[in-house]
Amino acid sequence: MDNNEDYNKNLLEFERKIEAEEKIEPRDWMPDEYRQHLIRQMSQHAHSEVIGMQPEGNWVNRAPSLRSKKILIAKIQDEGGHGLYLYSAAETLGVSRDQFVKWLHEGKAKYSSIFNYPTLSWADIGAIGWLVDGAAIVNQVSLCRTSYGPYSRAMVRICKEESFHQRQGYEIMCDMMNGTEDQRKMAQDAMNRWWWPSLMMFGPTDNDSPNSQRAMKWKIKRESNDKLRQKFIYKTVGQAEFIGLTVPDPDLNWNEEAQHYDFGEIDWNEFYEVIKGRGPCNKQRLETHIKSHQEGEWVRDTAREYNRLKQEVKKELV
Repeated sequence: MDNNEDYNKNLLEFERKIEAEEKIEPRDWMPDEYRQHLIRQMSQHAHSEVIGMQPEGNWVNRAPSLRSKKILIAKIQDEGGHGLYLYSAAETLGVSRDQFVKWLHEGKAKYSSIFNYPTLSWADIGAIGWLVDGAAIVNQVSLCRTSYGPYSRAMVRICKEESFHQRQGYEIMCDMMNGTEDQRKMAQDAMNRWWWPSLMMFGPTDNDSPNSQRAMKWKIKRESNDKLRQKFIYKTVGQAEFIGLTVPDPDLNWNEEAQHYDFGEIDWNEFYEVIKGRGPCNKQRLETHIKSHQEGEWVRDTAREYNRLKQEVKKELV
C-alpha cells in the first residue's frame, strides 16, 4: 500500500510539472514508460545524426568546388556533433553510450529511414540539406520545448546549426536551377526522389501512431505528425516554385477552406520496408558504422587510459 501511495504521489507531482511547463530533469522522479520512451526517441535521434553523415560523406571528394567541399565538410562535422550532444543527453536517463551503440549494431535500435537512400548526384546533397534538414528543422524546433530538460537544451544549438544546413542545401538547388539544362534536370531528379521520403520523416499518420499520442500527452512531442508534415509542405512548396522546381505530386492542391495543401497518398509500404531493413542502403549504412566503430576502438582505449592516468596523478597530488 505504501508503495502505491508513493507512486501515486510521485505521479501527481510529475503530471503537475508537465502541465506547468516545468522541465523534467535527470534527478526527478519519472514514470518508467516516460523514461523508456525518451531512451528510444533520443537514441534514435542520435543514431540518425551519426548515420546521416554517410550519404553526404560520399560526396566530399567529388564536390564541384573547394568552397562546396569546405561547406560540406563543416556540415558533416556538425552532424557528428549533434550525435554527441544527443548521446550525452540520453545518457542522463541511465543508459551508457556503449549500450546505445550496441543496440544499434544488433538491430535493436533504429535511425531515421531517410538515410537508407543513396546519394546519386551532387543535387542529392542539395536535396538532403533543403528537404531532409528542412523537415528535421520543422520537427526539431518544437523539440526545443520538449518536457525533458537535457533533450530540450541540446535541441536549441542543434536547430541553429540545422538552419545553416537547410540554407546550404537550398543554395545548391538554386545554383543548379540557374545552370545548364542538364543541371536543372539533375535538380528535378533529386527532388523527385527525396520529396516523398522527406514527408515520411514525420512518421505515420496520427491515427496509426500510438507512440506519438503518448508523447504528446507527456509533452515530449509538442505537435502531431500530421501537423508537422503540413507545416513542412506549406513552407517548402513555395520555395520549390520560386526556383522552378516541380513538386512530384499530381494531387498537390491548395485547400483554401482548410488553409493548407492537400497532397497525395504516401507509400507507407515503402516506409515500413525501409524500417524493417529492406531499404536501398540499410545493410551498407550499418556495416559502415560497425566497421568505423571497430577501427576507432584504439582511440577510445587511448582516451580511457589517459583519463585513468589523469586520475592517478590527481590522487598522488592530494
